[in-house]
Amino acid sequence: MPKTSARLLSLLSLLQARRDWPGALLAERLGVSPRTVRRDVDRLRELGYPVAAFKGPDGGYRLDAGTRLPPLLFDDGQAVALAVALRTAATTGAAIREDAVRALATVRQVMPARLRHRVDTLRVTAVEPSAVRPHPSVDGALLMALSAAVHAGEVLRFDYAAASPPEGAVRPPRRVEPHRLVSRDGRWYLVAFDLDRADWRTFRADRITPRSPTGPRFAPREVPGGDVAAFVTGRFRGADGPGGWPCRGEVILDLPAATVARHAHDAVVEELGPDRCRLVLGSWSWTALAAGVGRFDAAVEVVGPRELKDAFAVLARRYARAAAGAPGV
Repeated sequence: MPKTSARLLSLLSLLQARRDWPGALLAERLGVSPRTVRRDVDRLRELGYPVAAFKGPDGGYRLDAGTRLPPLLFDDGQAVALAVALRTAATTGAAIREDAVRALATVRQVMPARLRHRVDTLRVTAVEPSAVRPHPSVDGALLMALSAAVHAGEVLRFDYAAASPPEGAVRPPRRVEPHRLVSRDGRWYLVAFDLDRADWRTFRADRITPRSPTGPRFAPREVPGGDVAAFVTGRFRGADGPGGWPCRGEVILDLPAATVARHAHDAVVEELGPDRCRLVLGSWSWTALAAGVGRFDAAVEVVGPRELKDAFAVLARRYARAAAGAPGV
């Protein structure tokens, strides 16, 4: 049987891993009797851990949230994950850089020397969004307010600042059913059903100023396609459907499929021969699609559709004029 101190740490680690633990299962995992588990639970309570017991056929224990924070227990993997998360917090778009630094310092102080050394040797450089077009940070209190409305399922009213508002224009508040907060490329967005427009929308969180109080509760709707990530990706691509591109075409390139596949991202590459392949890809416009094919620097045969062939013709005229030094078209 392990020593009491080691067994208590193991018990605490198990209680933190899931909400409810049947007493018999805890005893089995620790290799002790249910009576010993009960005694160890009492010891944890004396140390300040709010361990609650629940009754029933599978009666057992859970680690409840307490009014004060007792010492935390992290294994090696959790300590590294926590350090990485806090040190890269600046790239999330939330205005929590200083809070993250203080949190990491606080957690570091209560870590054993061995784990503290591992965290100190971890060096992470978090590259923030481009300084040319920096993403505005979002206050943590705003994110919490939006998240609370999502969780409560209450209609949210807010003022929404336009990117370039007309001078003197007064915009009415928006009324939405908030569905999910989404972080994408350093920006935060609220995915919601706009009640006045009867359609789904994505709103930049940094432009939202909530109004109080929130509205009535609503029955949750399912986002189009059922996948929030795919829905948001599709909207940024300019597609009405979840995840798809509004323009999609097919070409044949005089390049090996393996060479093209390394730079094809979400495109489909099919090998047609040692130095020939079929490429099916999408973009937000036909000219952008044609320009994307040009980056492969190889002979191109356009399979279709006609709009893609026309886009190649438009680009050919533009490039020819640019090469001749004439104004573009």
